[in-house]
Amino acid sequence: MIKKILVANRGEIAVRVMRSCRELGISSVAVYSEIDRKAMHVRYANEAYCVGPAPSNESYLNSEKILEVAKKAKVDAIHPGYGFLSENAEFARKVAEAGMIFIGPSPEAILTMGDKLTARQKMVENGVPVVPGTKEPVKDEDELIQTVESVGYPVMLKASAGGGGKGMRLVRSKEELISSYRMAKSEASSSFGDDAVYVEKYIESPHHIEFQILADTHGNTIHLFERECSVQRRHQKVVEETPSPLMTPELREEMGKQAVMAAKSVNYVGAGTVEFLVDNNRNFYFLEMNTRLQVEHPITERVTGKDLVKAQILIAEGRPLPYKQEDLHQNGHAIECRIYAEDHRNNFMPSPGLVTHITEPLGLGIRTDGYVYEGYEIPYHYDPMISKLIVWAPTRNEAIQRMKRALYEYKITGVKTSIPFLARIMETKDFYEGKYDTHFIEKNLDTLLDDSGCDGACEDIALFVAYLDYTEKMKKRNANTSSGDGSNKTSGWKDFARRKNVLRF
Repeated sequence: MIKKILVANRGEIAVRVMRSCRELGISSVAVYSEIDRKAMHVRYANEAYCVGPAPSNESYLNSEKILEVAKKAKVDAIHPGYGFLSENAEFARKVAEAGMIFIGPSPEAILTMGDKLTARQKMVENGVPVVPGTKEPVKDEDELIQTVESVGYPVMLKASAGGGGKGMRLVRSKEELISSYRMAKSEASSSFGDDAVYVEKYIESPHHIEFQILADTHGNTIHLFERECSVQRRHQKVVEETPSPLMTPELREEMGKQAVMAAKSVNYVGAGTVEFLVDNNRNFYFLEMNTRLQVEHPITERVTGKDLVKAQILIAEGRPLPYKQEDLHQNGHAIECRIYAEDHRNNFMPSPGLVTHITEPLGLGIRTDGYVYEGYEIPYHYDPMISKLIVWAPTRNEAIQRMKRALYEYKITGVKTSIPFLARIMETKDFYEGKYDTHFIEKNLDTLLDDSGCDGACEDIALFVAYLDYTEKMKKRNANTSSGDGSNKTSGWKDFARRKNVLRF
């Protein structure tokens, strides 16, 4: 049995993993950069070790230092969370060579699915539908022109080793093809050290739907249904929900089968996600497989009742899955909003800084996976996500209303956040009716950025001016008292709770 796990990550996902460890009676070990010394995951863990300076390539991506700490702490396993080293096949191999368990798939599975072209080829071999396009990287600009003419505009140029929207370019005409190709190669080279680019047919107005996979070492592979991830900005997910408003029982069954087949084709073990694009006619195509836990995994946990981190750990121990496909059911509806420290009024620029106050929403059906507390300074070195706000309700409409209430209650001061932007998404007609695709934010951007209505900022201003009014009256009262007047008329105090003071400015 695994008795001690090192979590090779930071922020909310590190805390999330450690919570499941604590429930399983497993000790957790944190690693942190010098600037993260006061971070919540450091405080929560049973042990914590500094692994370097603030830049991630000198700390959280320093695999040698992390392995050194793992040996020193005598851990049995390493959980990579997501991001950082979670899809690094070489790191997974080194963990195994050091006699520890990597809580994730094999290095071979990571390599196969980490390369977009190799993954496409594997899917074609196993009958999983893929977006029409090339099977090999484009060799040069002449081949590119010939390829795109055969596929037909519009096309997507994609970095073979890419992810997160990097090395991607949408091309709608011949005039922009060559310049887009050069930019995609340059970005791919700088981001991944590999400038290989391939071509895919561009699917107009697609839905981005993913299936959660679990597979053990005994040959059992199951899916835990879908997540709708089409609310995106710059190819980054903003809001996710499950079940998908687009889904039918027949489509869910077929996509689930294909997702399981995709995992089995690489002998996958652990938790993973198979991602698809779905067009307006509900034709679906394999997009990629993420060989790790996803940011949005809590909504799957909420509708299935299964702890995916615990499942990862038990699978890593060599245990068989405790449930079969027929045992799983979707119960109710869940939505996740990603809360970022960013300024949507300033092109969504990160907004690091000191958190002076935070009030998290409470009540039935609400879960917050976060790591920020009052007095914590959000560093600029890492992803600006503060937390994930998850709500559950029996129906989708009830879940939307609950999310609106939760966003209203969520108060963070000291840094700008995406909370007002997310609240407007919940109010948008297209989202409320479930009639949206990956262009939702782009289509509704003017509405989503409209600050003409009253939001939390109005409340803050009202409270502030009321406070100023009160303190001014208190000054007058104290002055009157010290002069022997004894008057209390200007304090604003009332002896009946039902009476109100109405202030106009």
